[in-house]
Amino acid sequence: MSKINSNKKELSLQKHEDLLKVLKARFEKNMNRHKGLEWAKIQAKLLTDPEKLWSLNEMEETGGEPDVVVYDKKTGEYIFFDCSEETPKGRRSICYDREALESRKEHKPKNNVIDMAAAMGIELLTEEQYRELQKLGKFDSKTSSWLQTPADIRKLGGAIFADFRYGNVFIYHNGAESYYAARAFRGSLKV
Repeated sequence: MSKINSNKKELSLQKHEDLLKVLKARFEKNMNRHKGLEWAKIQAKLLTDPEKLWSLNEMEETGGEPDVVVYDKKTGEYIFFDCSEETPKGRRSICYDREALESRKEHKPKNNVIDMAAAMGIELLTEEQYRELQKLGKFDSKTSSWLQTPADIRKLGGAIFADFRYGNVFIYHNGAESYYAARAFRGSLKV
C-alpha cells in the first residue's frame, strides 16, 4: 500500500502522474462504461481531491482496475467501480468483517473485507451496483465478490457474495467467517 505522509493519504508526484495515465487509458479503452462523459472533467475533479486519488491507487494496486461507471447528476459525483475481469487478486482470501475474523479459532485469514475497504477509503458494492456492473461486461466468471450484506443477514452470521455464471448474475450466501482463494470484493468510490 502507498505511504501516508503526515497522516494525509497522498501519492508522490510521479505515482500521481502514472495513475492518471493508467486511468485515462482505461477510460478511453472502455467508453461503453461511461457514454457521454469526458475524461478532462473527471481528471479536473480528481486533481482537487488527493485522498480520492490515493484511494483509486489502492484500488489499482490491489488489482481492481477502477473505472468510471456512473455520473450522479444530483451530487455532481463521478463513481468508480472495480472493473477487473475477475475479483481483485490483491484482496482475495479474506472473510467478511472483524467479528467473523475474530470468531475463527484457527486458520484465520490475514484480513477482512470491511476493514480493508475502510482502510482503502472505498465502499463495498451493493447487490444493485453489482448488477449494474454486470450490464457493462462479464465480470467474475471464474471468481466471486463479497457484497454489502444487509444487517438482518449479517446478524444471523451470514454474508452475501455474487458471481456471473451461465449468462446470469447469482447472489449467494455464506458464513461471514468463510474465505476462499477465488473470492475478494469489489469497491466503489465517489469523486
